[in-house]
Amino acid sequence: MTLPPADPNLGQQLSDKPPLRDDTRFAAGKIAVFQYATVIIFLFLISGFWRLQVQNPEFYGERAQQNSIKSVPIPGPRGRLLDRDGRVIVDNHSSFSLLLARESAKDEHLRPIAQGLDLDYSDLLARVERVRKQPKYVTVTIKDELSPADLAFVASHHDFFPELVLIETPRRLYPKNGTLAHVIGYTGEISEQELDAPEFAKYNQGDVVGKFGIEKQYNDTLMGVDGQRQVVVDNRGTVRQTLAIKKAVEGKDLQLTIDLDLQTVAELAMEGKNGAVVALDPRSGEVLAMVSHPAFDPNKFAVRIKTKDWREIADNPDHPMLNRAIQAEQAPGSTFKPIVALAGLSTGTVDDKWTVHCSGGVALYGVYQHCHDKHGHGTLSMHRGIVQSCDVFFYTLGARLGIDNLSFYGDLVGFGQTTGIDLPHEKAGLMPSQKWKLRTQRTKWYAGETPSVSIGQGALTVTPLQLARAIGGLSVGGKWYQPHMVKRAPDQVKVVEWTLNPEQVKTVVDGMYGVVNEGGTGVRAALPHIEVCGKTGTAQLASNDYIKAAGGVSQELKDNAWFVGFAPRDNPEIVVVTLFEHGGLSALSAAIVRDVLKAHFDKKERMTQWQQNQTRTVAALGLGVPR
Repeated sequence: MTLPPADPNLGQQLSDKPPLRDDTRFAAGKIAVFQYATVIIFLFLISGFWRLQVQNPEFYGERAQQNSIKSVPIPGPRGRLLDRDGRVIVDNHSSFSLLLARESAKDEHLRPIAQGLDLDYSDLLARVERVRKQPKYVTVTIKDELSPADLAFVASHHDFFPELVLIETPRRLYPKNGTLAHVIGYTGEISEQELDAPEFAKYNQGDVVGKFGIEKQYNDTLMGVDGQRQVVVDNRGTVRQTLAIKKAVEGKDLQLTIDLDLQTVAELAMEGKNGAVVALDPRSGEVLAMVSHPAFDPNKFAVRIKTKDWREIADNPDHPMLNRAIQAEQAPGSTFKPIVALAGLSTGTVDDKWTVHCSGGVALYGVYQHCHDKHGHGTLSMHRGIVQSCDVFFYTLGARLGIDNLSFYGDLVGFGQTTGIDLPHEKAGLMPSQKWKLRTQRTKWYAGETPSVSIGQGALTVTPLQLARAIGGLSVGGKWYQPHMVKRAPDQVKVVEWTLNPEQVKTVVDGMYGVVNEGGTGVRAALPHIEVCGKTGTAQLASNDYIKAAGGVSQELKDNAWFVGFAPRDNPEIVVVTLFEHGGLSALSAAIVRDVLKAHFDKKERMTQWQQNQTRTVAALGLGVPR
């Protein structure tokens, strides 16, 4: 067999192609890279699937659901506050609040949202930061009580800011002009400091709670339980379907002991004055009226008080946030004299026939003590001593009694201790004694200090509520009921009883009757056909030497004017105390007490006439006795 001739270019052609073994290696490298990448991707997907389906299925399931199902809170309304006759004092009104849904929120949106809603950007940022570590589905309340302009902004920017959630919220509606402000108090958003306190452990960030007054004292009773509405939303946050609704539960209503008619009269009488008025039923401890002036507008606190409004209140030198009825610790002046008279009679130190001669002053323990009447009252018995409020009579009686007896009877009527009223931050006042001075000042009590206490000065201080309770308990013969603001059963009211001699009590009460009706110091409290009893009190705020050195009496140094009155003389049903700070003349306080007493008895007469008319009408129709 003959072979073809050899091609001279064949060797060159073969040398231009890579070896076959090298081609296989190149392809195998590509395949290996592809295989490794596939394995890595497969392992990544498997690990994600493991976390999603096996390791944390509930967590990721909840997050997936949050992308389509939202829970919108339905705030539970607080209970209403009613007066003793069932009239509404505090109610709720409908308003709108704005929430920030954090799962769809973007940080770059916060500044334009703050600008559009007239919010402080740093404050908004701080609110969001406070809940940064909480689950994303926890919303943030960024504004309450939205204005029409705010609502328009939210509606027009819904597509731009889907994280904004609008909810309807019941808000507190308080009486205007500060009426009952210190009694009612106000609500506000819970603070971080409060959240750390044990009493607020069950509340969450953003909850609205009672901060002051009855709102704080009875917060758990008044506070409602929030409901919830589950809705389906699209990626723009628009509600497409409502899945379920859990209704909110309203808080319980509270009926106060306050009588709005008396309260209104007392508020008007104190207009333009600083001080307090307390009206009390001495037979039960029910507070019928409580006024403290100056007051504040609780509506400013109902949501979140503006910095400007808060500064205006905080910087007011008259301290409008101070509830003077239970927190003003002031010397009671001569309103303490009935207690001194009771101590003198009860201890047997004197009797009602004992007399003192007043020539305008008396020297005791080396000091000449002046009477308020520099011309003197002449010779007085117990009755006239109370009627004329003679300082010399009570200086002398106090010196005979000594500080321990005065302290004992002061403690008995409740001085130097809180009354236990159901309002927060009540003050105790001070009833001085030998033990008190030794404990607090590490020195003994000197006899020369006693006469000033016996006329309601010196270290002795009381609150208007304490004085109302003290005189009220004396007027009913020795029963001191615990004052309270919310209606309760009689067996739920604490009472301190002390067996007093009825004749001795009558001597003191008759003296207080004379103060008003026998030309005494309280004639401006008199009412026709009603036996009003009372006692004036003028309490110095500075010594005569200090006033002289200061160049005279300024408004800040004018005496406090007190008056305490009750009626009728037998079986009293109301006691009223007025403290008029820097009023100077106790007669001005007596007129305020008179107005409140008149309002009480006028209303009682109207009710009696109405019931009589009803009885006659029903009897005429032959329907029997009305119930």
